Amino acid sequence: MMINSVRIATVHDEYGPIYVYQNRISRILSFDGDIEQGCMSLSNPAELMHQYTQAMMTGFLFLSRTETATIMGLGTGSMAKCLLNSFDELSVHAIELRQEVINTARKFFHLPNDRRLHIHTSDAVSYMKTTKTKSDIIFSDLYNTHGMEPRQIQLSYLRRCKKSLTEEGVLVLNLWLQDFRSTAEIEDLLSHVFENRLISFTVEGGNTIVIAFKNDIPSIKHKELLHRAKTIQQQMNVPVARYAKLIWNQQQYKFGID
Repeated sequence: MMINSVRIATVHDEYGPIYVYQNRISRILSFDGDIEQGCMSLSNPAELMHQYTQAMMTGFLFLSRTETATIMGLGTGSMAKCLLNSFDELSVHAIELRQEVINTARKFFHLPNDRRLHIHTSDAVSYMKTTKTKSDIIFSDLYNTHGMEPRQIQLSYLRRCKKSLTEEGVLVLNLWLQDFRSTAEIEDLLSHVFENRLISFTVEGGNTIVIAFKNDIPSIKHKELLHRAKTIQQQMNVPVARYAKLIWNQQQYKFGID
């Protein structure tokens, strides 16, 4: 999403610049001055502004409980804020390579000092090699100045994400497909790692959301799926029902329901 706002801050670190922009309704984070890396509503800092982040919340449709969530890539902290605001007992781990991004999120994007929020200054690949944390849901949204981080779709990283899930856990990936890997190659890789236990759909803007299951995709009837979606939608103030209908219309055969 292109930026049409006033720059209010610039920070540099060894990885490059970090820009903060603002207009009358939102504050924006960018790494290149052209594309939004994250966005915050000035009137509701815990709101998810981008459709792809809203769509990633569909991962909760398939969880009977959620005690621990891990977010790969902090950005403005929008996902962390939304989760903390929506689930009173949820423990949230956020992994961010750049300390200046963390500092910017705290200074400009209302990232809270909450005992339930655990921020790890590390790259996602290194973190996944050493973490002992088991997550019910892992959100992988790794992007840099040039676009999607290629390591997000590496075999070793995906295997470690799978290993770090609880038995009923899910990995939710935001993929913005680019020339370095074809769609078919990525689908084959994910199918191999997760043994074809995948649900995917595309949102406006071209982002593909993939929900990958550590174990079997749960059997869910249409009515139950929509009921769960409405409950999550009210809890998180995110239009999950829209995406639940999309998933059902396109991939209902994956739920083991005739």
